[in-house]
Amino acid sequence: MPEPVETKVKFATAAAYVSSTGLVAALTAIQDDARLVAWMPDGITPFVLALVPAAITAVAGWKAKHTPRAPRAIPRRESGAYGPEA
Repeated sequence: MPEPVETKVKFATAAAYVSSTGLVAALTAIQDDARLVAWMPDGITPFVLALVPAAITAVAGWKAKHTPRAPRAIPRRESGAYGPEA
C-alpha cells in the first residue's frame, strides 16, 4: 500500500500551481506593456521570473506542518546478523 502524500507536499504543489498560473496571467496581461520586466536584461528575465513560483513553493513547504508517520519495524535477516556482513 503506498504511503499517503504528506501535507507539506500537497501545500507546496498547490502553491507552485497557483503561483505559476498567477505569474503567467500577469505576464499575459502586460504582454503589450513590458514595464514590469523592462529593467531586467532579456537573457536573465526567464530565470528571474522562474524564481517567483520557486520562492512561493519553498515558503509554502516550509510553513506547512509535517505529517507524522508511524515508525516501521526494521526487517531482520534470517541469519540473525546485522550490518554490512549480513
